[in-house]
Amino acid sequence: MGAQGSMRPQGGGPAPAYGGNIQAQGPWWTAFGTGGFEGEPPLLEELGINFSHIRGKSMTVLNPMSRIDEHIMDDADLAGPIIYVFCFGMFLLLSGKPNFGYIYGVGLFGSMSLYVLLNLMSERPIDAFRVTSVLGYCLLPMVGVSAVSVMVTLDGMFGYLLSFLSVLWCTFSASGIFVSVLQMSDQRLLVAYPVLLLYGCFALLSVFDGTSTAK
Repeated sequence: MGAQGSMRPQGGGPAPAYGGNIQAQGPWWTAFGTGGFEGEPPLLEELGINFSHIRGKSMTVLNPMSRIDEHIMDDADLAGPIIYVFCFGMFLLLSGKPNFGYIYGVGLFGSMSLYVLLNLMSERPIDAFRVTSVLGYCLLPMVGVSAVSVMVTLDGMFGYLLSFLSVLWCTFSASGIFVSVLQMSDQRLLVAYPVLLLYGCFALLSVFDGTSTAK
């Protein structure tokens, strides 16, 4: 009787139909938030979206002269690259260049090509997710160029110079992260060359209208 009485809640209400302790989970609308219940990881963390990591990797790209941590890509998230690719395509769309198909095609082909080349050049293997993550984060300077193209026409000397500088910025950041992660600093120029070609294609999409036809 003592054991059964201890299972009854205070106030004389009916005892629960199952054993164990009941933990307060908060109001019902907690299930629709991003914080999650008490003792459980947040919803964004379960989905692989960590804004602190996205901010840290973005700052590494924006400050390529700083020391790059070789463990920066231990969590190869694709949330940041997806956001940047989407912003890149939207800015081009607002500037009259609907090149979503070209962006996805060039990005997919470039990521797969770099994945094969890096695994052939390096003794340490690298998976395709990390290659795609690095290339996506280092697209950030090119996103800035596409934002400028909404207000200013880049088909001129200013646009060519701005695109050239952004390609160098993207290449320097991506090659620095790759050689730091793979520990192949002696081969940085060999890594930078195919990366330069890839971001050069994105620069062409920013400057020229891929949907226009020659008359």
